[in-house]
Amino acid sequence: MLRWCTSAGRSMTCKRWFSSLNNDKIVASVLFERLPVVVPKIDPTVYAFQEFSFRWRQQYRREYPESFLKKSDTRGKGDYQIDYKPAPRISEADKANDQRSLQRALDRRLYLLVHGTTHCSHGGKPIWHFPEKVYESEETLRKCAESALEAVIGDLSHTYFVGNAPMGHMVTKPTEDKEIPSIKRFFFKSQVIATNKFDIRKCDDFVWVTKDELLEYFPEQAEFLNKMIIS
Repeated sequence: MLRWCTSAGRSMTCKRWFSSLNNDKIVASVLFERLPVVVPKIDPTVYAFQEFSFRWRQQYRREYPESFLKKSDTRGKGDYQIDYKPAPRISEADKANDQRSLQRALDRRLYLLVHGTTHCSHGGKPIWHFPEKVYESEETLRKCAESALEAVIGDLSHTYFVGNAPMGHMVTKPTEDKEIPSIKRFFFKSQVIATNKFDIRKCDDFVWVTKDELLEYFPEQAEFLNKMIIS
């Protein structure tokens, strides 16, 4: 990461690189999410409160004359009056349990996970993980995160990175082989913009999962991810 320093008499540029005394690996991971596309269902507690509030206000509401209330019935009818039909909440992808589709769980947030080998794979075995990349010589960690996501989806034109700072930080230490360096993982949030399909590449498989489903993929980090992902 570059830091630009300016003094009173002269300007200078000083570089500050991410480093570690223990040769730990610094990794930029991307929490790539699709926001809900339909209005989420109201929580029963919230619905009960809204119902109570409505009934309470009804006791003190002002009653208008019938002639005033029926004014809307006298308006002319034209082509602008279209019958509204709400879109179904259950899609074909939900019925088929197709986790590779973005057209599922329309009232929930979805997160991208990819399956394949990564720098933290033990013995080169493929595992489920977020799009990620080891920091090398990028200008910033966000640039590193952008490179990680671009390598998976190929194009960033339908993505939006939320802020320049990471949303979370986690250190993974080796449990068996002490010669393996620790991994310092920084999470960046990015969101799907104006598309419902990506050409996922450079992985064996991929899934779009809800938060509850995501926690099942990472039982050891479930507590941390549950606190980091607020949805």
